[in-house]
Amino acid sequence: MTMTDTSLKAAAPPRPSALQIASRYGTFAAFLLLIAVNVAITPNFLSWQTLNVNLTQVATIVIVATGMTLVIATGGIDLSVGSLMAISGAVAPMIFLGTLVPIDNAALAVGLAFVLPVIVAMLFGWFNGFLVTHFSIQPIVATLVLFIAGRGIAQVMTNGNLQVFKNPAFQWIAMGNVAGIPAQVLLMVVIAALAYCLIRFTVIGRQIIAVGGNEKAARLTGIPVKRVKTLVYVISGALAGIAGLVVVARNSASDANLVGMGMELDAIAAVAVGGSLLTGGRANIFGTLLGAFVIQLVRYTLLANGVPDAAALVVKAGLIVVAVFIQQRADKT
Repeated sequence: MTMTDTSLKAAAPPRPSALQIASRYGTFAAFLLLIAVNVAITPNFLSWQTLNVNLTQVATIVIVATGMTLVIATGGIDLSVGSLMAISGAVAPMIFLGTLVPIDNAALAVGLAFVLPVIVAMLFGWFNGFLVTHFSIQPIVATLVLFIAGRGIAQVMTNGNLQVFKNPAFQWIAMGNVAGIPAQVLLMVVIAALAYCLIRFTVIGRQIIAVGGNEKAARLTGIPVKRVKTLVYVISGALAGIAGLVVVARNSASDANLVGMGMELDAIAAVAVGGSLLTGGRANIFGTLLGAFVIQLVRYTLLANGVPDAAALVVKAGLIVVAVFIQQRADKT
């Protein structure tokens, strides 16, 4: 063996361990495995109807999980997303039904029903960020405030009543389609693509990763840490608000008790399974998208084969544990 061969061999990068491979490609492998299992055991899995059901069900998970990815990338977490969905879903029908203020112009009422609830959710997201950045409250505690109180706020606004409506213009966000593709699926793709571009190609995206990777170092390099952290909670609130609109539009009703229930678990599970570190410093938007599909396919597989929905909660919790375990072990190898 020559000196050149020896130096080349020494310079060769180490082979990734099995855990590192699992961390990098495990979600995609699980996605393919779930598809194969459903093709084998689930009747009519390859039908357009089944595809449409899964795409429309996963859309809201992806929308909320995209915002959760940005929050987690800074080393935080947002437990309030389900409650913010309930608040947004409660405010929208109150606008176009005239419960808040009578609006004669139907188009204006629908337009405000799309905009105002999202602004309200953004303000609550800013409140979460304010607690985290100005009072140095742990994110899990700060967002727990609205996790508990937010749904109560939505119930108080509606007096605990179910709001039933039929408004095709408003419901287009969930029931409409473009070239045969459901509008909510297109909305999901656009939001995920914008978040990917934000992280990959913008200064603020690099700042988000820097803050999550090492907050003290980020502050010393001049990054406005408080502003960055507040921003991701505002974005998370906005996306939760949009998801709330989609849910109530799809159901033709707004129930503050149920809208967004358990969404925080789905979003966190999608982020964890998708490969983003729950400790911060990494934001894998494509992984989150894939993780959300895995979560949805697990639920669909169980329900389609007669397993109670409660079992899906156990499986999702198990997926989080496995994903976090693999990430931690892979980082140590």
